[in-house]
Amino acid sequence: MSATYSIESIETTIKSGEIINEYPNDKPYPSFLILGLVDKKPIHVVTAYYRKTCIVITAYWPDETQWENDFKTKN
Repeated sequence: MSATYSIESIETTIKSGEIINEYPNDKPYPSFLILGLVDKKPIHVVTAYYRKTCIVITAYWPDETQWENDFKTKN
């Protein structure tokens, strides 16, 4: 996907998206994969939390060939 996403869309995904995977053993902090929608397109945001700080690790458009239609389950 060539469309870009904004910081606002990443923030919205973090605040109102759905946590679809948790990685409690990630280092240095546990992380989460969050699914959201930007202009009706799915986006994945990986975050970690340290105390009261949210750390954005990455954000990406999920590859349709690697995910089920709901973009929650990997093929």
